[in-house]
Amino acid sequence: MPARPSARMIVLNGGSSSGKSTVARALQELLPGIWLTFGVDTFIEALPGRGDSPRSGIGFGFDAEGAVLLSEEYTRLEDAWYSGLGSMVKSGAHLILDEVLLSGGAGQRRLRAAFGAETLICVGVRCDPEVAAAREAARGDRVAGMARRQASVVHTGVSYDVEVDTTFQSPDECARVVAEFVRTHGR
Repeated sequence: MPARPSARMIVLNGGSSSGKSTVARALQELLPGIWLTFGVDTFIEALPGRGDSPRSGIGFGFDAEGAVLLSEEYTRLEDAWYSGLGSMVKSGAHLILDEVLLSGGAGQRRLRAAFGAETLICVGVRCDPEVAAAREAARGDRVAGMARRQASVVHTGVSYDVEVDTTFQSPDECARVVAEFVRTHGR
């Protein structure tokens, strides 16, 4: 029986509208084997009312500047989400997680505790705040100010294995940088 390749998770961390989802799709085409993509938007879609349910305490909200406010119940459910993804990785699946670490380094520590530091390849997806804000406005499905605010805060205290910047690099170029890192430094 052939040996199963070591399971891995690539975490793409960046602010809203930084290009993480597009980089993730490009990575799926470049990396050997099957890589499943999940993200914070997948989790939010699963919440009642996409996190905006009238049921008390389930979701999240926004302040006037676009900062995301999370409830304790949201964090509890997110921990359960991470546990489920961790089970997939332990079962041999390769995952790309499109993430927004709102708490920066504390969020990265939560991920490492959930998945094991040796399993994760952490990728910083950076984007100029003004470029991210323009993308956010063009999308029309985001809270104004969120992209500009998150552009730097999600990287505070986070250490990366590799970083890309979608301000001037295409998603395909960014994916090639990450794929090369995985090929040469994969765990």
